[in-house]
Amino acid sequence: MFLGVDIGTASSKGVLTTEDGAIVAKAERAHGVSRPHPGWVEHDAETVWWADFVALTHDLVRAADGTAIDGLAVSGIGPCLLPADAEGRPLRPAILYGVDTRAGAEIAHLNDEFGEQAVLELAGSPLTSQAVGPKARWLARHEPEVAARTAMLLMASSFLVHRLTGRYVLDHQSASQCVPLYDLRGRAWATDWAERVVPGWALPDLAWPTEIVGHVTPDAAAVTGLPAGLPVTTGTIDAWAEAASVGVRAPGDAMIMYGTTLFLVQVLTDPRPHPGLWGTCGTWPDTYTLAAGMATSGAITDWLRELVGGEFADLVAAAAEVPAGSRGLLALPYFAGERTPLFDPDARGILAGLTLGHGRAELYRAVLEGIAYGVRHNLAAMTEAGGRAERLVAVGGGTKGGLWTQIVSDVTGLPQQLPAETVGACLGDAVLAAEAAGVDTSTWNPVIGTVQPYPERTAKYEPYYQHYRDLYQRTADIAHFLAAEQHRAGTAS
Repeated sequence: MFLGVDIGTASSKGVLTTEDGAIVAKAERAHGVSRPHPGWVEHDAETVWWADFVALTHDLVRAADGTAIDGLAVSGIGPCLLPADAEGRPLRPAILYGVDTRAGAEIAHLNDEFGEQAVLELAGSPLTSQAVGPKARWLARHEPEVAARTAMLLMASSFLVHRLTGRYVLDHQSASQCVPLYDLRGRAWATDWAERVVPGWALPDLAWPTEIVGHVTPDAAAVTGLPAGLPVTTGTIDAWAEAASVGVRAPGDAMIMYGTTLFLVQVLTDPRPHPGLWGTCGTWPDTYTLAAGMATSGAITDWLRELVGGEFADLVAAAAEVPAGSRGLLALPYFAGERTPLFDPDARGILAGLTLGHGRAELYRAVLEGIAYGVRHNLAAMTEAGGRAERLVAVGGGTKGGLWTQIVSDVTGLPQQLPAETVGACLGDAVLAAEAAGVDTSTWNPVIGTVQPYPERTAKYEPYYQHYRDLYQRTADIAHFLAAEQHRAGTAS
């Protein structure tokens, strides 16, 4: 049996599987984020990451009912910055991934210091709110006493691995998002640049996500209920674990993850830097990836449901009766700024074309279509980079019901495969743990269906997509003015 545990933005999940990929047990624990200031998004590592992990492992070990567990892998949100002392004790709450936009000034300073093109060539990604380097520079400038005590740079997965095994280690994929501290082609820390950004910090050892890097210590076993000596792999960031859960691993494979935010991962054989995307190491040593992420997706559907009332099933059913184009509505889904390919934290949401004849069904469908236009925009950027997707796999809670995935296929003109299990990154963790033990996971989680696009709808959406692209350009100055007003009023998320 194999254990996989993932620490997400709004919940943590775990699974226990057999060696043929059958899920024996699932466990989940909800949590929230802290937003102490506009643009800040944090997690407390002890009360969220560690407490969730301990609760989940106790549940899953009980479900094993005495059967031996042969491996454990963990994943989590990232890239994050959790500064810790030499014993691995957190010195402050973790600064989360690209949804935390506090380090805008530091991004500009680092670009001036190193040069935007030089950063892109070395690291494979531009400096954005997703990068760890600007967050570390922010810490040095604004909390110098914490930075001075920092001995470890941890993320969710590496924090858990250290707590379980005593090893200070990070996987290459996560490290490659510590822009500009990592040399993507050299697959090593860029020590000269790192010393300028995080002087005096000891960077973690590097390993691949399927490598066994340690074993559960007796002390950790006593707290978690895990067996002492259980092999622990390096783990990785959740989106890449989720891609592993659905077999996205060959060049040309791509995953669309439908969740609170939307994320895309495409597998490559070599780096393809693009200023509007994140270029990273892959999960396996012979791969690289292009990644893209929208700042909000399912979060907007949650907002809209709360605003208009009712159940999701009723909204979906009503929106399914609305024709493509939402009877003349066009949405920009930038309710919390936008990540790729705009990298504009001050972009804002827009609903264009509203009339008194529009109702909640049109609004709901327009939001789903706006997100689908964003998916097409990101896939176009991947094609520009030379990484055209040949196989799309849809995962995540947003695949339920079928309407959202159908709209995305109709807008993009591309089919999407649907796997049997969409439990998420924790299943990918179990895959990593099993592969570390030498198990063949190629038959895990088979494809059970495909969403095919309707060509007539694809044609209908074409002018909408072009106006979607144009609408952002024409309204960006207005959005930035309004974002500044929101920041002053303390209402920006």
